Amino acid sequence: MTEPLLSVEDLSVAFRTREGETRAVDRVSFTIAPGETLALVGESGSGKSVTALSILRLLDGAAHHPGGRIVFKGRDLLALPERAMRDVRGADITMVFQEPMTSLNPLHSIQRQIGEVLALHRGLTGRKARARILELLELVGLRDAERRMGAYPHELSGGQRQRVMIAMALACEPDLLVADEPTTALDVTVQAQILSLLADLQKRLGMAMLFITHDLGIVQRIASRVCVMLQGAIVEAGPVAEVFSRPQHAYTQRLIASEPKGRANPVPPQAPFLIEAGPLKVWFPIREGLLRRTTGHIKAVDGVQLLVREGETVGVVGESGSGKTTLGLALLRLTGSEGPIVFLGKPIDELGVGAMRPLRRDMQVVFQDPYGSLSPRMSVADIVAEGLVVQGEIRTGAERRAVVAQALTDVGLDPAAMDRYPHEFSGGQRQRIAIARAMVLKPRFVVLDEPTSALDRSVQSQIVTLLRDLQRERKLAYLFISHDLKVVRALANYVLVMQHGRVVEEGPADEIFARPRTEYTRTLFSAAFAMESATVADTETV
Repeated sequence: MTEPLLSVEDLSVAFRTREGETRAVDRVSFTIAPGETLALVGESGSGKSVTALSILRLLDGAAHHPGGRIVFKGRDLLALPERAMRDVRGADITMVFQEPMTSLNPLHSIQRQIGEVLALHRGLTGRKARARILELLELVGLRDAERRMGAYPHELSGGQRQRVMIAMALACEPDLLVADEPTTALDVTVQAQILSLLADLQKRLGMAMLFITHDLGIVQRIASRVCVMLQGAIVEAGPVAEVFSRPQHAYTQRLIASEPKGRANPVPPQAPFLIEAGPLKVWFPIREGLLRRTTGHIKAVDGVQLLVREGETVGVVGESGSGKTTLGLALLRLTGSEGPIVFLGKPIDELGVGAMRPLRRDMQVVFQDPYGSLSPRMSVADIVAEGLVVQGEIRTGAERRAVVAQALTDVGLDPAAMDRYPHEFSGGQRQRIAIARAMVLKPRFVVLDEPTSALDRSVQSQIVTLLRDLQRERKLAYLFISHDLKVVRALANYVLVMQHGRVVEEGPADEIFARPRTEYTRTLFSAAFAMESATVADTETV
């Protein structure tokens, strides 16, 4: 038999906290052969990412390993000196993180960041490095790659940043790629491209992958074996086809069966309009040369019109960089725009910061990247209560804790965790904190920017149900931005399909999903539901 490239043997990971020691991973074992892909699946907080970070020894000082070994090419990584580990990281083993905005340096251009990896591990500089960087960015499908090389992370969309992270990880053609939700921020068409790219690179380079994901369709498409984690332990493992067709553990059965179900809440025909906007324009200037003259514009939003009724969900779909998030920010007056915006019957497009502040209670947002949008210096209690304090709704500490406890309960989090900090939570748990922060103010209109992208399928289903229940109880209106068309289908009454800043198709959700008119929409839907069909086919045999 082939010697494993990586062997994780009885690995345990514990964290020292104020309350004592918490074990996040408990005696986990698995192997990965050269060129093989092993998928690690499970709910948020199950220990998937902690296991992955242990392989590269990237956990913080509060973590330690009570037991176990991680053997890579015959060497125990846990016993290596830090200097030797630095040689392993980035060259032999690389990692694509779940949250690219916090992984990329905000002060350095994309070219410089990828160039650092090439210079450190391959000795490439100057023209050779630039040519390799361009090749990598084109390889991962970054549109207008040559111009984007000089961009900074904040100038790219979430999906574009994730593609840069993948390019950086592949720069040195590693033996093992640890991919922690690498397609979370990508739209379905690019997701399909990235998965095909990774599969092609595996064949060409003999690269192995540890692929962490909550998307079971991706597991079936890319992995040969799967390990299912629950509460820090592996509860089931085996070949993907076998586990999906004949799951033995109750949790695995529940995970395979769970997906967002149901349809959008009906909207009464007489429901008033909360938002009337457009045609809206958001153009960003392209400045070049020594004098930084404007030579063109990036037309992020170009003539979009929008109506949202009380109690209605308008879904906005499209590829990364199509203008979805920019449209949501423009409606909230969080980015400059041209064109009329009417909220609750009042024009707001000319209002200043001070005049907008009272309206913020009724207009809230849940951002795509919860780690970037939650202050690392504030406890969860302070984060969730911040808006209430600003709006003068909280008067006593006891009242604050009671309100925060209820908000956390509403999104499926333990209120006892309110004194902890964002870094102590998984990506999915942080997203639920962000949803609690928005909902605690009881707003009228909420922009949801990929609110379920970081969540596993079972939690996605819970959040979709939660959002529908809150909408029905409070007559909430949502602008729901997502690349996950299954979630959009479960929530949206009306759908806008965006491409290159323009709406290329729109209409009632049932119509759009049943009879898409444009080739672009058909391509989006076929990419999204191809993987869903594979999952359904296997679960029907259970």
